[in-house]
Order: sequence, then structure tokens, then C-alpha cells
Amino acid sequence: MTNKEIIRGLYESFASGDVAAVTAAFADDISWTEADGFPLAGTYIGPQAVVENVFMRLGEFSENWGVVVGRLVADGDTVVADGKYTWNHKKTGAPCAVRMAHVWKLADGKAISFLQHVDTARVRELIE
Repeated sequence: MTNKEIIRGLYESFASGDVAAVTAAFADDISWTEADGFPLAGTYIGPQAVVENVFMRLGEFSENWGVVVGRLVADGDTVVADGKYTWNHKKTGAPCAVRMAHVWKLADGKAISFLQHVDTARVRELIE
């Protein structure tokens, strides 16, 4: 399986709610960085830390959080996902969307790092 296929499968598993399959694609010491200014900003090490500090906290400021990937670009051990976040406003239910890019690094068939790029000011504006 190529690195691009691994990351595509990871997003498919996330979309279907299969967190176990998502984290199975992570290295034991994955370094996951949410952008400064994002509500979940920080770097988390290991699959459990990602689940606890990112996945389980998305509901604090959104409903129906989703990631729609428009394209994946692969170069060696790096895969970039270009797409958008979608969600419903926590209080009003209004639909929201913001463009994003994720930079993944892989080694031995596992994701070893994740770096989020997103317009954090726009996210904060939409969740207020």
C-alpha cells in the first residue's frame, strides 16, 4: 500500500467513525500538531493523546465535525491533504466550512507526524 493510499484510508475511516482504524494507522509515537490559534492548539504525542485532546474534544465547539479531502499530493514519505473542515455551529446549527491542509509524514507504513494548516481566525469567527 502506498503512503497516499494509507492516508486516504485514514480519512475514510475517520468519516465512518472508525477511530480504531484511524489510530491503527498511527505510529506509537506520532507527533500531532494542531495550529496555534485553533481551539485545540498544541502538539500531542501518541494515538491516545490525539484521541483525548483532539477527536474527543471536537464536540466542545462544533456538531457533526467532518473533513472533506479534495486532493492528496504525495512525495516520498510526505502526503498533503487539501480540503475543508465542515461542521454545524454548536448553538445555531448553521453549517460552517473552512479550507485546510494537513501535512503527514510516514515511515514503515505508519503516520509519524501530522501538521495542521487552517485559517484559525476564520474558525474562531465561525464558532463564536
